[in-house]
Amino acid sequence: MSKRAFIFPGQGSQYAGMGKDLADNFPLAAQVFEEADDALGSRLSRLCFDGPESDLKLTANTQPAILTVSTAAFRVLAAETGLVPSFLAGHSLGEYSALVAAGSLAFADAVRTVRARGTFMQEAVPVGEGAMAAILGVEPDILLEICTEASQGEVVSPANFNSPGQIVIAGHTGAVNRAIEIAKARGFRKAMLLPVSAPFHSSLMAPAGERLAETLAAVTVHELQTPVVTNVEATPNTQCERVKELLVRQVSAPVLWDASVREMVNLGVGEFIEIGPGKVLSGLVKRINKETTARNVEDSAGLKELIREVA
Repeated sequence: MSKRAFIFPGQGSQYAGMGKDLADNFPLAAQVFEEADDALGSRLSRLCFDGPESDLKLTANTQPAILTVSTAAFRVLAAETGLVPSFLAGHSLGEYSALVAAGSLAFADAVRTVRARGTFMQEAVPVGEGAMAAILGVEPDILLEICTEASQGEVVSPANFNSPGQIVIAGHTGAVNRAIEIAKARGFRKAMLLPVSAPFHSSLMAPAGERLAETLAAVTVHELQTPVVTNVEATPNTQCERVKELLVRQVSAPVLWDASVREMVNLGVGEFIEIGPGKVLSGLVKRINKETTARNVEDSAGLKELIREVA
């Protein structure tokens, strides 16, 4: 019998209307949105349900919004199905959703922390000075060569190892643009800037990490009920005293998603359930390992389908 992992999406999966179906159909989900509104002192629920997209895209809003939808979906799924995962993991911001699901972070603490995290990440680099780009079809060692050649005294480095052939780079705008041109000159035609407002998961985020450490100092971390496979190390963590350090490092270190999924597969996981908005991670899992099953649960229809399949 293969093991099961719950995985949680990160920034980029948001859309206006997310979570509304869950809140309308499950009091448990509606309660999570109320908790978020209370914790932040603002109507985050309205932003999730009604938008506008322009406000939802702001990093300081996106991060708590996705965390809230993911937590609502997780709590409903756990209550309705009784499914228990062997491992939890999340992509970047999604690691906070995983820690809430593991019982390590209280939801109200997590939602306040990721609002601060989003603000710190946005403020670490002035708008326009940093960028991210996806380079498709390139091996990691070749990409490192491209980044070294493109840097010219600036920062550009791998930021997300998402799946084989899909790596994202981040750094100074000039260096990222040079890397795109070098990649294309080497025959990697699918190299493109991403519509993000800051160079996440690069060394330029170090100031955000320092500010995040101060915020996390006031947060209580509880024992993890389920191991969380971390972005920074791509291995399961069960030590609550390491959680804060790993979250601080995560801000400026690359997201090792490809390696995280492979590690879970090596540990016996054959089924991945993506919990929260969108199907980005389900798609990546299938590219990383075609033998696994991956599905997403973000609304009552997805939940009913899962219940049918596991019944």
